[in-house]
Amino acid sequence: YYYYPYYCCCCCCCCCCYFWFPEIIYNLLFTVLGLVALVIGLWGLINKESFAQEKISGIGTDPMLLFMFLGLILALLSLMGCIGALRKNMCLLRTFSAFVLVLLVVQVLAVVVLYSLQGQIENYLRSGMLAAMVRYQADLDLRFIIDEIQTGLQCCGADTYRDWGINVYFNCSAPGVQACGVPPSCCIDPLENGTVWNSQCGVGAQQLDEFSAQSVIFLGGCLGSISRCINQHSGVIVTVVIILLGASQKLANVSKKTAGACNVCATVDRD
Repeated sequence: YYYYPYYCCCCCCCCCCYFWFPEIIYNLLFTVLGLVALVIGLWGLINKESFAQEKISGIGTDPMLLFMFLGLILALLSLMGCIGALRKNMCLLRTFSAFVLVLLVVQVLAVVVLYSLQGQIENYLRSGMLAAMVRYQADLDLRFIIDEIQTGLQCCGADTYRDWGINVYFNCSAPGVQACGVPPSCCIDPLENGTVWNSQCGVGAQQLDEFSAQSVIFLGGCLGSISRCINQHSGVIVTVVIILLGASQKLANVSKKTAGACNVCATVDRD
């Protein structure tokens, strides 16, 4: 009789540790990932001098701010779960479990919404890309993203290379040398002599007909290329979504079981 409470406590603590260890590992990993994202976002803002007085008004639309915010949220939530497991704090563990469940629900809702709005997604992408093209020279992040998309997918503009006329610098009425041109990332061979980036390779491209332009720049728009890329890699995308949903559910289950096991252990200790 005298050894029963001690034996029960040891078993409960072992059970608690069984669920406690993987949760610590998961949360440490996500804490590090969140901190890395936070540092990268902060570095991007500082590197672009986004906190300068003349640029601070546009910081709300800076992609690096979103990157930093998501990293901060991920790090704080993961740290909460890690501390809750280490300290066997029921309040922190239950709060963390609730946040993970909310995240799981948001992911499921996002999948459902994307599936139900798949006919309108192309319009949203077109509007977003055209808006980014307007700010091509003003925002270094958007310029980098557009250049990577156009170079990687071998495309130019949203639907056609003439979409670049929406940009004030590439519009044919502009007074500069870039008038009626396209960015170098639209060029089939943007490197001069194979080594030097030729920033003038797309000058005057909008004035060319498609037959003449096809030897200089990519004719196809990026929306069509993105659609084809998604269709070709649909299996990988579905797999990644399933893995994310499964990881969130697994983490929620581990947190719930850890809280339950530690709660039983604490009850036995009190008895």
